[in-house]
Amino acid sequence: MIAFDISNSSDGIKDKLITCLKTVIDPELFINIVDLGLVYAVKFDGKKMLISVQMTLSSKFCPMGDSIIIATKNSLERDFNNFKAEVNVVWEPEWNYKFISPEGLKILGE
Repeated sequence: MIAFDISNSSDGIKDKLITCLKTVIDPELFINIVDLGLVYAVKFDGKKMLISVQMTLSSKFCPMGDSIIIATKNSLERDFNNFKAEVNVVWEPEWNYKFISPEGLKILGE
């Protein structure tokens, strides 16, 4: 479950953020980063024109980690004109398969 901190914004921002983040696909597992459970928190500040994402990767040695982080930042800045996006990678809690959503598990065939 993603924690949202949305200030100084209009209705529908949470849904737009989720939709935007779901366009970022893990290139190894072919699941978006939301359903994969990689996104822990999103802070949206309409006054500062800033979106901050706290997320993790499937492992510290994820070979596509940089690509996922860049894609996350680019996706947010594309969909939220004039906003700056920050992506902060954290390692606690450590990601595991229990974080995958039911929709993500269906994609994996589980």
